[in-house]
Amino acid sequence: MNMKSLHQDSIVIDGLIIAKWGREVFEDMRKGGLTAANCTVSVWEGFQATVRNIAEMKKMIRDNADLLMLVRGTADITRAKAEGKTGIILGFQNAHAIEDHLGYIEAFADMGVRVIQLCYNTQNLVGTGCYERDGGLSDFGREAVAELNRTGIMIDLSHVGAKTSEETILESKMPVCYSHCLPSGLKQHPRNKSDEQLRFIADHGGFVGVTMFAPFLKRGIEATVDDYIEAIDYVINIVGEDTVGIGTDFTQGYGHDFFEWLTHDKGRHRRLTNFGKIVNPDGIRTIGEFPNLTEAMTRAGWGEARIRKIMGGNWQRVFGQVWGA
Repeated sequence: MNMKSLHQDSIVIDGLIIAKWGREVFEDMRKGGLTAANCTVSVWEGFQATVRNIAEMKKMIRDNADLLMLVRGTADITRAKAEGKTGIILGFQNAHAIEDHLGYIEAFADMGVRVIQLCYNTQNLVGTGCYERDGGLSDFGREAVAELNRTGIMIDLSHVGAKTSEETILESKMPVCYSHCLPSGLKQHPRNKSDEQLRFIADHGGFVGVTMFAPFLKRGIEATVDDYIEAIDYVINIVGEDTVGIGTDFTQGYGHDFFEWLTHDKGRHRRLTNFGKIVNPDGIRTIGEFPNLTEAMTRAGWGEARIRKIMGGNWQRVFGQVWGA
């Protein structure tokens, strides 16, 4: 099977996109052949603002029904592929939206939320993010983990501190993930995960989505799609090819103000980090260039079975373990 046919035939899942949602991005998803994507609808927002974001996203799904459908279970991913649409998985990058009410978790599950990251860079009621001294998972956090497990929501630990992550991995009865991370073995950065952290999540049934966010890549803004493949290969060599997927962290359509909001605590307080210039790796600057990933994997000598797993088959399997059908 040639590269183009392989990409078109594969289940292609992006474990994390935080783009500026609109028709242009959705058309690019179609162009890139995305079967499904975990789409961020909450970062610093509280409960009410997050509900509003979900309502807006659901309206966009209805208004762009020729391109999109909502994903509530893995059967919807299969159906999206069959219908030539992109399945939208509603995801949070922070548990801030559940505030201090465990019941909100079930409410969000009923709305269709399927992935919740516990912390975004800093402390919340659940635990600690990767840019602060890590106090670990709180007792409220342990209750939240149990409720996320019960309601079938995937727990994400990408921006979460090492201690909180470790305690969550041990606490959870379901697989958890780093939906979008890179290995610190290639570049030291507070957002990157050590070889030991990668092994630990894999050894406990978890999953690793590898990102291509330039500030975390070895060559930064000089990186190409081949550097991204190198990073994926590095993680595969640690955890195995059945435990790895794609999590690009595309921020398509956003400018300076958005990154200022992201990089300040709660969107408005102290600065947490400064990314500098942000340019996606050459060869995959836009979502529409997703087929170039499959091509780069082929160029790296990967076989068809591995490519199918990494491009989306593995994500679909692990989502199924958490969500059910």
